[in-house]
Amino acid sequence: MNIRKRLIFSCVILLGLGTFVYRCTSTSALDTIKERGKLIAAVRNVPTVYYEGAHELAGFEYELLRDFADHLGVELELKVVYSIPELFQVIEDGTCDIGSGAITRTKDREKKYLFGPDYYDVKQVVVYKSGTRAPKSVDDLQDGILEIVGNSSYEENLIKLKQNSPKLEWINNPKLSTDQLLEKVWKGKIDYTVADDNIAQINQRYFPELEIGIPLTEEESLAWVLNKNLRGLSSLIDEWLEEYKLTQKLEDLIQRYYTHVHLFDYVDIRKYHNRIKTRLPEYSELFKEAGETYDIPWTLLAAQAYQESHWSVNAKSPTGVRGMMMLTLTTAKKMGVSNRLDARESIMGGAKYMAQLLKAVPESVQDSDKLVYALATYNVGMGHMKDVRILTERLGLDPNRWLDLKTTLPFLSQKQFYKTLKHGYARGSEPVRYVNQIHDYRDILENILASQTN
Repeated sequence: MNIRKRLIFSCVILLGLGTFVYRCTSTSALDTIKERGKLIAAVRNVPTVYYEGAHELAGFEYELLRDFADHLGVELELKVVYSIPELFQVIEDGTCDIGSGAITRTKDREKKYLFGPDYYDVKQVVVYKSGTRAPKSVDDLQDGILEIVGNSSYEENLIKLKQNSPKLEWINNPKLSTDQLLEKVWKGKIDYTVADDNIAQINQRYFPELEIGIPLTEEESLAWVLNKNLRGLSSLIDEWLEEYKLTQKLEDLIQRYYTHVHLFDYVDIRKYHNRIKTRLPEYSELFKEAGETYDIPWTLLAAQAYQESHWSVNAKSPTGVRGMMMLTLTTAKKMGVSNRLDARESIMGGAKYMAQLLKAVPESVQDSDKLVYALATYNVGMGHMKDVRILTERLGLDPNRWLDLKTTLPFLSQKQFYKTLKHGYARGSEPVRYVNQIHDYRDILENILASQTN
């Protein structure tokens, strides 16, 4: 019995010692992050992850990281990397807590790295240039130059596809990002590349001639790569993400960054790129002056003016609105505009009107939605926006969220709904398209401006 007791005692001691050693070598994520007062994240500097806009930092994954840091009550410190291998390296070195770079979770990667929970699904697609022959199968890729990011999930998948298409060949380029290879396709330097569909869709706005071809995979999940030494970090993120989804904040983020990209119009975007070069320089200082005067981002005013008039001072609609900002005669008078065809008067008048609409946005509307709410009001009118708030609430949705309002606005053209509302019929789909287009135009403009300063 004594021997048995001694054995049990020895096991308890060993277990306790093992726990002590584990705790010494594997730090609690929450304690470590809270103690240092910041969350350290490695991010790739690409449009889908993180970039510096004309006025503020932006990017789908950047905002996700920022909201997680806010949840923890700490600052977010970013370490910018320029390739996926570099991102994995800083995570392995333990210098960062999280690696965020539109990283797909694959079986091969899971053998080596620790991943957090999934937050978005993508699929790999072939991208080629408009005007060239569209590949209809994997075998068709043999007819041109296919270049991909080296040491990537794209390479892993192509290796599998080669088993059934033995003549399939490609160039691995570990030095360029997916976005840079998409630019090479756009310039005609290579025939094809492979990209996640969300990356391809966003880059169509910057390189209008890009075409999205055949899918090469089913949907795959994006997830953050985590520092293995931070015990409990994955659980911490998982708990937060579940709550984040319940409050619909993740859906809001997805809507803001990705939903509108499906509305891509090749001809319109190409024309817009050209007019940024040829028309905007004449008016950019006026937009900046108006933006500074009324505390509205000048790029938003410029994007709005393009949506209204394509930066034409003589623009006129059949309904009588005129000028750069397409003001009605009544609105022009209220804003002190005597000549709607004068570029400066129109821009300043439009900005002044936007500022008034922003002040009129209900305080209960989410801060991140106030600008789009004012834009929608500019397009459809205050009365219809009041109506749609009532309708949205009737339908059990949230009238303070643009995501819900954009769902119910189209109902204003349906008799069963508009006949019950004070201001009646409206083409409710128009303000939704209006906001989406301005979002696109502003994003493209800010991306071009940022590239000019780099």
